[in-house]
Formats: sequence, C-alpha cells, structure tokens
Amino acid sequence: MLIKVQHRDPNQIMKLSRLGCFHQSKLSFLRSFIREFKDWEFKSEIFELDKEGYGTAVYSVSNKERTYSLVCFANKLDDTERSDRVIATKWDAAFVIHDGLPSKDDIDRLRENVPKQEVGRCSFKELALSRANRSVRVFNHVIDSLSNGIQPNKKLLSEVGYLYRTTAVYGSGKFGLADRYRIKDRPEINGPFRIEMMLVYLVRQFTFDQVNHIAHKKNPNQSVKLDLEISRQLGIGNSTGLGMAPFIINHPALLHQWIYVREEALRQIREIKNVSNDDFEMFKTFLELSKKNISNWNTDSEFQNVKINQLKEDIQKFENNCLNNITVEKEFFWNEMYKWVEKNLNHEGVEYIVSLMMEPYDNIINLLVPQMSSDEDHYFDIPTNRSTDQLKTSIEKSYPDIIRMDFSIDKSNENFWYISKNKEEPRLASRFDEPGSELEQPLAIARDIKELHARLSSHKNEELSKFLEENSDLRHVVRRCHIVEKLPYAEIQDNSIGSELMPIDMLRLKLSFFGAQKFDPRSDKWLRICMYQGAPLMHEINKSNDTWIYN
Repeated sequence: MLIKVQHRDPNQIMKLSRLGCFHQSKLSFLRSFIREFKDWEFKSEIFELDKEGYGTAVYSVSNKERTYSLVCFANKLDDTERSDRVIATKWDAAFVIHDGLPSKDDIDRLRENVPKQEVGRCSFKELALSRANRSVRVFNHVIDSLSNGIQPNKKLLSEVGYLYRTTAVYGSGKFGLADRYRIKDRPEINGPFRIEMMLVYLVRQFTFDQVNHIAHKKNPNQSVKLDLEISRQLGIGNSTGLGMAPFIINHPALLHQWIYVREEALRQIREIKNVSNDDFEMFKTFLELSKKNISNWNTDSEFQNVKINQLKEDIQKFENNCLNNITVEKEFFWNEMYKWVEKNLNHEGVEYIVSLMMEPYDNIINLLVPQMSSDEDHYFDIPTNRSTDQLKTSIEKSYPDIIRMDFSIDKSNENFWYISKNKEEPRLASRFDEPGSELEQPLAIARDIKELHARLSSHKNEELSKFLEENSDLRHVVRRCHIVEKLPYAEIQDNSIGSELMPIDMLRLKLSFFGAQKFDPRSDKWLRICMYQGAPLMHEINKSNDTWIYN
C-alpha cells in the first residue's frame, strides 16, 4: 500500500519565524555549484603581485565549450579606510567575472574601473562584480606564521573562518555588467546564482595564493605554504544587510521555486515506502557530523544563541526520543519520523532535520535543482477579464491570516522601507520616529492585500480591468494575488512592516539557500556568514564529494 503525502501548507511554512529557521541542504547553491562544476578545469592564468601582495591575478574555469574568468585587483588600503559597509569606496580587493579569457586591453580597462565600484563602469563582457576586505587580525597572523616557517593558530582561524569577507556580489546590469538575458539560456549556468557562486569560490582560492605569496616574499628562505587541510577549513566571509531583504519580496515567482523544490524533495522522501539501511546510516552519519558544526557556531548575538541552544536541545530530544526508538524496517520510515519531528520539535529543529533527510538522495535532489530558477516574465500579465468576486475569493483562500490583520493600529504599521539616497540600497525606518515615510517602497504586501480585499467588497462582480482603472495604486498586489494562485509559496504570509518584524529572518532565508552556515547576527538588520568553509580547493574540485559541508 502506498501513501500520498501533501506538500506542507504555505500558511504554515511561509511565516518569517519559520523561514528564518531554514538551514543549508543538498539543494543549496554552493553545494550544487561544486557538483555541477567538478568536471570543469580550474586554472591560475595570471598572478602578478608585488612583494606586499598588491597587483593583478586571473583565474579561469573552462569546459570544452566555454570559459569564464575571475579577474582580481588587490590594492593597498590604509587601515583607517577599511570598512565593511556597502557605502565604502575603497577595498582591499575587487573582483569581476569576465566572459571568456580577458585580453590585456580588457585587464587594463577593468583595472581602471573595477576597484572604483560605483564610480567605474564594466561592460557586457563582465557578468558579476564584488569587493572584499581582509580580516586584518587573521590575515596578518597567517602571514607572520607562514613567513616564520610555522602554520597559523587553528583555534584563531576556527573562530573567524576566513581571510577575506565580501559585501555584495553584483550582477544583472549593475555598474554596466551584462544583463541577465544575455546569458540566461546557457545550460551550464542555468542553475541559481551560478556566476555569483563561481566568483566567491575563485576569490577563496585567491586569498590562499595571496597569503602564500606575501609570506614567501617576506622570508623566502624560511617560509612555508598554508597547510592544505587548514585552507579547506577557511571560507569567504560575507557581511549582509537589509539590501538583500526585499529580494524575496520582489521576486515572488523565484521564491516559490526555491521553497517548492525544497517541499517537493521532502514530499518525495516521505513517500519512500522501504528505506534502506544504508540510507538511514548515511542520515545518522551526517547528523553526527553536523553536531560538530553546531558546537563550533560562535556568535555574540543573544537572539542567535537562543536559537543555537534550541537547536542543540531539539537534536538531543530527537536522538533520545525518536531516532533510537524507531527502526528502518517500518514502512514509510521517513514519513513517521517527520511526523514525530513536526509534533515535538521547535521550528529550528524541524527544518534542520528536513535538510538532513535530503542527504542520502542524490537521485531526487539532482533532478530538482534545475527547477530552482524561474522566468518571472511568464507571471507578469494580469487576467483583467476576471471578476472582482473571483479575486476576492482567491485572496480569502490564499491569505487567510493576512486578511485578519488589523492595520488600524500603530504596531501593525511600525516600519517603512525606503531606498537610501546615497547608495540606492533598501533600508528600514520607524514610521513614528523618523521622517521620510512618504517615500515608502511598495514592500508592505500584507497591508496592501488587506486594503485590496476591503476595496473589492465595494466593487462586486465587476471586471478587473474596470476595477484597476480606479484602483491603479494596487495593481502590483493584484498581480501578486494571481501569482500566488499558481505558485502557492510565492508570498511571505507575514507583515513586513509590523513592530514584531525581524529582518534577520528574511536574510537568513535567502542565505540558507545560498548554503551559508553559522549565521552571526550583528543586529536584527545585518549579519556575517561564511561561505565554502570545508569546500575542496581549486586543484582538487574534480575529486570532491558532496560531504565537504560537514567536514
């Protein structure tokens, strides 16, 4: 006898308190990038740095049909000029992904522009751009150690986890970069954020090559290279703030694909009738390995430490009361286990176990990863021949919790989103304490849905085309309501301007799909993460397996 498992209810899953508990999984972009590019050739093409490590480097990624290159510019930076803020104008290093191998003229052109960031301009030949600063304490310690013939302190490196940290990784037309439409049909980068993942991975290699180079120039007779095992344990840091948060609101179709694919993976796994002992043992192995990562998750954030301790308690409870009391011989083992987890653990523990359940199933995950992209133009048109009554009914079905919200009270309208004049980046402000709410961005989706529902009540059985003539200010949310009819995970079922909003949940949701671990919030509006920690090095990527995330 087979069972039919339903996808989890969007009204349950699409709450920020739940989405903010997501963890990396086999679906995460860092991991799927490594799997998809392990057969490509990775090379260092140019490495022209002076004795202090300043200069130009180029790395290439090639298969039989195509080549992409990372062009690196390392610049001298005074300590007083170093800032992780996106508004900074100078950085220790700047990077760009070039389409193909760059010519000397290309490199000269990029050298004049890339380090300038906003002031400079790239071309259609460039696909992504980023910048990074050294973690000065760690960077200097590593060079001092290597130049004296010894390896750096592993404890210090473990506490930080990287030599450089980036801020934004830009693409899709920013600063003159190629628009997405130029490359979106290339099969090798059809997966989500492939170019951005490539950039970060190659930047990581540059950081190792740079410290080895500087240490050798400092003391050529005694210096040693950074141990390969230590190198693998270092990733690339990242500082992420509110600029990322509106992405998941502004791209509902893409958000749906990310969540839907995750939910579809869970559904298929829960429907497995007979689970092999090998698959179960693999799950237990990854659970045990992952516990070491949790124990090394350091942060000063009280908010995050509560969640870490909650996760540790959930795993202990899971092992004591579930894992040791059920046997794999039971039919639909994963389904029974999941039902226990959902009933007995906190959101943090539930979503952690969901991620681990995917580990044994390459055959399921690899078929789903290509579905994590979306052509959002397909969902732009509004069916204006439909009636207002139909739309009202659809809203009541798709947004039951939102239409019960009360936006007549201040706490439901506490915040507003706006665009920073200096950097054109999203920001969040208190409506009642700060000026500028007249410049509010259309990101208060819950409030607008509630307003739309109310207005529809006075336009009964009317064509939407006529309704929109009089209510064009709500066109954006009418479109979203029709998207959610087709794509049920497209909408966050929460108030994005309320007093209880934790923007950090929005950031963590997106970063979990990127593959980040060990989230380190510095406030409720920005955090630090580490990417590719434990990943294979450039020269060994073709021999790698998918277990590196737990190393």
